[in-house]
This record gives sequence, structure tokens and C-alpha cells, in this order.
Amino acid sequence: MNTFRQNALGAGLLFVVADVVGPFAFPALAFLNEPGYLATTASHSTSLMVGVLLILAMELACSGIAVWLYPVLSKEHEAMALWAVVFRGIEAICGIVAAVALLALIPLSQAFLAAGAPETSSFQTLGTMIVSTSDWTRDVVMLFAWGLGALLYNILFFKSGLLPRWLAGWGIVAILVHVASCGLRLFDVIGPTSPLQVAMLVPSGLQELTLAVWLIIKGFDPSTVARLSAREASASAPREPKAVSVLTDTGRPQPQGAL
Repeated sequence: MNTFRQNALGAGLLFVVADVVGPFAFPALAFLNEPGYLATTASHSTSLMVGVLLILAMELACSGIAVWLYPVLSKEHEAMALWAVVFRGIEAICGIVAAVALLALIPLSQAFLAAGAPETSSFQTLGTMIVSTSDWTRDVVMLFAWGLGALLYNILFFKSGLLPRWLAGWGIVAILVHVASCGLRLFDVIGPTSPLQVAMLVPSGLQELTLAVWLIIKGFDPSTVARLSAREASASAPREPKAVSVLTDTGRPQPQGAL
């Protein structure tokens, strides 16, 4: 198995992990959407921790995708491939911060219940700040960084021909819709995990699953891999020095090696 096949397989498996594991986090955290979540979080602490762990697994998988793809995509355009890694890294950091912040709700809920669950208190204000900040970080910053990273490597797939252009083109269009949902969420046009937001994210999720299956089963196009490898080898090959000529006594040029 050559390096390119390993990269395709590694990226494809991580796509599957990210797209399958991630969605299971939302049912585990669904109780946070209820009005009385602060009173029930203490009893749902296990569910909250499971949801956080699933998000962490998803983010680690997402950051690994760009790392596996970089050695291949850098042969087409090194700067764009590197920025894809950077945006995936930003995504992972934001996702991890947003998920870990939710763990603070467990001791807050316990303190809230110990205080008698007052209807109006600083506990509720703090809980609202934690949840809203986590939602905003996830739905705007994290998803926007994810979209930019995915857009870059789909553009590189399309330009290079490493994957079918219909698949890369689908990804470009779906991710533009995905990025638009971040803007709508930023200005509160749509709510977190609202039906419209989910509908705008589904096309990119389906494209990633299709992309994952393609990478695992078929990998990159062999002819394109050969072309990119040959171009890289040609660019890195040392150039032969030009012959230097000097004038002889007769005034005629003569190669320096003949003197």
C-alpha cells in the first residue's frame, strides 16, 4: 500500500468517525434545550459527559482529516492545503472549548438545587451564559472554520482531479450553504439546532459520508497521483549547469572544459 492509499484510507475512516459519532452528541445534550435544564442537569450528568466525549471524539477526528490529506493536497497547492489544516485546527479548538464549558453546568446545577432552586437567581444567569456561549462558539465560529477548511480541500480536489469533479463540486456548493448558515446563526435569523439550520447542514454531511466511502473503497485517482508526483519530482530535481565558454586566441568561443 503506497502513501497516497494510506492517506485516502486514513482520511476516509476519520470522515466516518466524525460524521457518525458527532450527531449522537445532540440527543445526549437535548435536555439543555428545555427551560428547566438547570434543575435537571445534575441528574443528567452522565448524559452530559457522554455528549461532551462524543464531541471531543468528533473534533479530534476532524482535525486529523486535514493532517492525513495535507501530504497529498500540498502537491497541488501547498498554501491552500496548509490553510485547510489551520482552519481544521481552529475548528477543533473551538469545538473542544464549547464542549468542555458545558461540564461547568454540573456543579452549577448542584449548587442551584442546594439553594432551593430559586426562580430568579444568579445561577440561572450564569447557566444561560454558559449555554449560549457554547452554542454560539459551536454554531458560528466552529462550523465556520470547519466550512472554510472543507471548502479549501474540495476546491483542491476539483482542481487536481484527485476525486471525481461531481463529488468535489457537490462539496463546494454544500459547504457554501453550510457557511451561509453560520452567518444566519450569527445574526439570530435561525436558532441553534433549528430545523432550518439542520437542513442547511445536511447536504455537506451527506457529501462527507459519500466522500468517506469513496476514499476508503477507491482512493485517489491513480493517473492524477502519478502526474502530481512527477510534477513534484521535476520541480525538485537539480538543474544541469549551463556550459561556460571563453574566447580563444583566435577570438572564437570555446567551451571552458576544452582549455
